Amino acid sequence: MQSIEQFQERVRAAAADKQPLRIRGGGTKDWYGQGFEGEILDTRGYTGVVDYEPTELVITARCGTPLAEIEAILADRNQMLAFEPPHFGEGATLGGVIAAGLAGPRRANSGGVRDFVLGAKLLDGKGDVLTFGGQVMKNVAGYDVSRMLAGSLGTLGLLLEVSVKVLPRPFAETTLRLEMSEIDAIRRLNEWGGQPLPLSASCWHEGILLLRLSGAQAAVDAAVRLIGGEVVESAAGYWEALREQRLPFFGGDDALWRLSVPSTTGAIVLGGAQLVEWGGAQRWLRTGLDAATIRRTVSSVGGHATLFRGGDKSAGVFEPLQPALARIHERLKASFDPAHIFNPGRLF
Repeated sequence: MQSIEQFQERVRAAAADKQPLRIRGGGTKDWYGQGFEGEILDTRGYTGVVDYEPTELVITARCGTPLAEIEAILADRNQMLAFEPPHFGEGATLGGVIAAGLAGPRRANSGGVRDFVLGAKLLDGKGDVLTFGGQVMKNVAGYDVSRMLAGSLGTLGLLLEVSVKVLPRPFAETTLRLEMSEIDAIRRLNEWGGQPLPLSASCWHEGILLLRLSGAQAAVDAAVRLIGGEVVESAAGYWEALREQRLPFFGGDDALWRLSVPSTTGAIVLGGAQLVEWGGAQRWLRTGLDAATIRRTVSSVGGHATLFRGGDKSAGVFEPLQPALARIHERLKASFDPAHIFNPGRLF
């Protein structure tokens, strides 16, 4: 197994030589973000669960630990990563999950990746090991650096170890199918979202709304009676395919855009195929339109657009930052990585 000392030696040498490093685990999300630069710093040799306390609902593991291994350990105790992270391949690692910050269908009702990060160990650009947070919520105080690492795409340092909050798996789960328009689906999703219903996922596409209900059997049964629709048998495979983007919608040659908007936003007309998730707050768009047109339209409703997969990255994968926020990003980068060796240009 790789050691922290080996990582430190590599990082200090790279900083001295101004040699960029490309932090990489299983490489299952190489397509996400801007382009690559630098020699690969492979994390897969630094693996293993450091601590797991089922009764405390927290697991701590090294960055190279396979995501599948983490999920199997949790499943043995009837627990789960509630943000339902996508794998996008067999080699997905825990470090990559946190660095990418991507969550699956359950995110709108359970929270995102950063909501479950309790603590982390980070190797900074000077080769120093920094520790943030802990293994319980009360340890998170002040400027929460450990959660800031979620979605940073490895630009601040090498995530060595992370403590993540886990949750029990639901006792019962049912999927409903309803036929309705996009406008009606968004309206109903927001109505249901304001009620004490055990919603755990939603997806609208081409006139069909699918709802997943998760929780106590009595609560799920009551929600089924209230909402109506057709019960879909053996729907677990569908939600996994949605999470992993294996549904037919995600195929094709057009660029795939992720639109983040207020959940009450009506239909967004951009001339491409769309799929609505997260109670209306996340819209997937397949289109050949230019980035400026897409971002101008989405910005007008208070949202932002990310070029998720494919397309022309020269316009920027992520929404350009406002000057004040960009300066904060620059100062953070300079503090953690003064030589700018970690994943340069991956975010912006």
